[in-house]
Amino acid sequence: MLCGYSDITALSAAIYAQTGLVSYSGPHFSTFGMKKGAEYTLDYLKKCLFAEDPIEVEASSHWSDDEWYLDQENRTFHENDGMVVMQEGEAQGTIIGGNLNTFNLVQGTTYMPSLENSVLFLEDDALICPEMFDRDLQSLAHLPSFKGVQGIVIGRFQKGSNISLSILQKIIKSKKELQGLPIIANANFGHVSPIFTFPIGGKVKISTVGNKARILIEKH
Repeated sequence: MLCGYSDITALSAAIYAQTGLVSYSGPHFSTFGMKKGAEYTLDYLKKCLFAEDPIEVEASSHWSDDEWYLDQENRTFHENDGMVVMQEGEAQGTIIGGNLNTFNLVQGTTYMPSLENSVLFLEDDALICPEMFDRDLQSLAHLPSFKGVQGIVIGRFQKGSNISLSILQKIIKSKKELQGLPIIANANFGHVSPIFTFPIGGKVKISTVGNKARILIEKH
């Protein structure tokens, strides 16, 4: 089982594109050393790796964007308002994606998986800004197979990215390729903690009907 996030996105994309094997976007090994706030992360890791039943993803009660590895005793946690509906609809498909900046690096190579019948899970870190995320998302939308994307789930942004929900909404609305797609934001994955684990190459259903976000990982 290969599991990790951020740069691991390139490996997960390549493995799935070349072999069809499933790997996992989830915690790095260092997360197991986290003293506080890791319960949600570990719970969803175990569910995704070992459970056989579908996984209903619920939002964590709190989240953190601090450099926890520098001071484990003095942590800053924020109340989680939950996942946010950007656009309504329902979709199902294969989970593809991870860190958007890294994912785009395999474009044009044999390591880029097809986006046909996919639900994209995308996130990015504090090194980006709204303009960079906009550009990276547009680059992905230009791919011929993007027309096969069924929906998008976006992970919570770090504060350093300066991407608020209102800015994200403007970016989404500016792209004709995203019209009609159900889109969820503020999901628990990416460079903040805690995070849920999801399978690259696994199957998922998402729903944003009635302004309620729902993620059901079916095959993992």
